[in-house]
Amino acid sequence: MNVFPSPQSKGGGGAERLRSLLGTGRLLQVPGCFDALSARIVEAAGFQAAFLGGFSVAAARVGLPDVGLLSYGEMIDQARNVCAATSLLVMGDGDTGYGNPINAERTLLGSAQAGMACLMIEDQSWPKRCGHTSGKQVVDRRDAVLRIKACVRAREEFGVPILILARTDANSTDGFEEALWRAEAFADAGADLTFLEAPENESQMENYCQRVPGWKVVNLVEDGRTPWLASSQLEAMGYAVALYPVSLLLHGIKAMQRAAQEIRQPTEKTSPRSSFDEARSLVGWPDYEDRLRRLEDSDVED
Repeated sequence: MNVFPSPQSKGGGGAERLRSLLGTGRLLQVPGCFDALSARIVEAAGFQAAFLGGFSVAAARVGLPDVGLLSYGEMIDQARNVCAATSLLVMGDGDTGYGNPINAERTLLGSAQAGMACLMIEDQSWPKRCGHTSGKQVVDRRDAVLRIKACVRAREEFGVPILILARTDANSTDGFEEALWRAEAFADAGADLTFLEAPENESQMENYCQRVPGWKVVNLVEDGRTPWLASSQLEAMGYAVALYPVSLLLHGIKAMQRAAQEIRQPTEKTSPRSSFDEARSLVGWPDYEDRLRRLEDSDVED
């Protein structure tokens, strides 16, 4: 892997590349990442996009739960590092926009400047919670739609190339029909993609895909509330994107726990691990050495 991603793959083309992928009608599988290294792992596995989710970033960056404790600045800084480290199309978590609709505009602009191809804004009240936990609350319809309208306005006014993903958590608080109303209203307000969080069964998933226009997103969380379906089933339902926001984090936690225990209490049989050379390759060490060697070998006039 190269030490630096190709500059041609970044910048304003990310949103259009994502739009082009969504336009194929094929389900786009998007694993979650939480830092530059996990993003490189996603890229090396052959995926074209990654989701920078609040749950994983809050856990990895500050060791805290996803309950509104992670700030705008911390999330944008993490996004900047991830976008600089890979050629992936990064879909990022903007939570509620971190305030009123004008805060949501700033969140959109900052996310575009960081290199994101798509930003997710949700209708929870602050402090928000992970979508697959209890205790969530949502703002009223007017405030929810204003957040999306603000993001659409900022994108048009400043000409920033970024897609808008509008999420509703109302299914858990106000019922499925209210969640459908909000998803449709978000699409009407100009959102490129909608996301009805935590449908409880396949019937709800099918109804959402049939009744709401535009590209739809499903969020698959291990031990979560949404049925875990195969990609072929999701595509047949009408979903455009499947997010796997915490899969790498959950597997990584277990692997690190085992490694720490094996250091503390060595055994003859150890758990699988990457080789040191594999780690060096993943972060671009061979490319770094090659670039330096070619520069040193070039003719330089005194």
